[in-house]
Amino acid sequence: MDNSKNLIVAIPRESFPDEHRVAIIPDSISLLGKAGISFQIETGAGDEAGIPDDKYRAKGAEIISDRKTLFDRADVILQVRTPGANPVNGQSDLALMRRGQIVIGLAEALSPGQVLKDMAEKGITLFSMELIPRITRAQAMDVLSSQATVGGYKAVLLAAEALPRMFPMFMTAAGTIAPAKIFIIGAGVAGLQAIATAKRLGAMVKAYDIRAAVKEQVESLGARFVEMELEAGETEDKGGYARAMDETFYRKQRELMAKVVAESDVVIATAAVPGKKAPILITNDMIEKMSSGSVIIDLAAERGGNCESTELGKSIRKFGVTIIGPENLPATVPYHASQMYSKNIATFFLSMIKERKVNIDLEDEIIRETLVMRDGQVVHPVVRKIMGLDK
Repeated sequence: MDNSKNLIVAIPRESFPDEHRVAIIPDSISLLGKAGISFQIETGAGDEAGIPDDKYRAKGAEIISDRKTLFDRADVILQVRTPGANPVNGQSDLALMRRGQIVIGLAEALSPGQVLKDMAEKGITLFSMELIPRITRAQAMDVLSSQATVGGYKAVLLAAEALPRMFPMFMTAAGTIAPAKIFIIGAGVAGLQAIATAKRLGAMVKAYDIRAAVKEQVESLGARFVEMELEAGETEDKGGYARAMDETFYRKQRELMAKVVAESDVVIATAAVPGKKAPILITNDMIEKMSSGSVIIDLAAERGGNCESTELGKSIRKFGVTIIGPENLPATVPYHASQMYSKNIATFFLSMIKERKVNIDLEDEIIRETLVMRDGQVVHPVVRKIMGLDK
């Protein structure tokens, strides 16, 4: 094979603070290499995920020490966080990019900042992995689901560490230790993984979701589904993502939820709506009624939080309750988070490769729904609307 005619794909080291994931792992290089793709990896790109440069070399990738050279050579750049999702160092990366270059990764396209406008002006072709539609054919590309799996798992471990009691029931010569009571709000991917992890640790688990249809999934994992008499109407948009409800609905929901929260040792909240502020589901009045030593893990912290007192990236105490607002939880389990992310992005990218070239087929729903900008224009209708470009 004449590698000089191959597409050159660059994998930079992630520059967002405490981002330990890497966009592509060596196993994915084997898969994509068969499609006529040559990989160039920035020195140390996989180090923090436990993947040394030699693992990439063994798969035929070239290791590049200079970031500017890496960007200069690339036809396509695969990242965990593209400049749109990297407010700290995104502009520095954008300065290294060139017109016509294809960039694929997380982009915060539904919460666009100035850097997305700058990317469009520079003529970057951007695909946002958060916008993968939730259809059967795209399941292997669903980044939000794969990373939520990691987040749900790690949230329970954070809770177990912070709670001043053990999760499982023990019967000992010193007496019986009652199991911890865990309440999980939201039974999406993160919530279901949190249920499974908490059950494996021996806790008594209850869960709630506005979608009554998930009751069977909750119960299949051994948790009790908390039912509330609420008229929710449509709870998902056409892309399969959660739909924001009105404040009247959330107020009623909080009233019905208060008793369950008060009797729980741990509450894990996972309710988030892409591109929107997370709904407040746990008020200070509800926190005050929880037992001292209880723990709240707010997985919606990056969207403003489901808990009224959540502070992003911090663990605080209020009324004797520990409230943790974790930031970028998947990056705290970088090996497996990278493994899943790599599968997602490699499958997506491979679907566009035809005869060693990138074929942007707008008849394909997956390609059309993830394409944010091209040829100097923001082309995604929802993103255009958010950015006020259709006025």
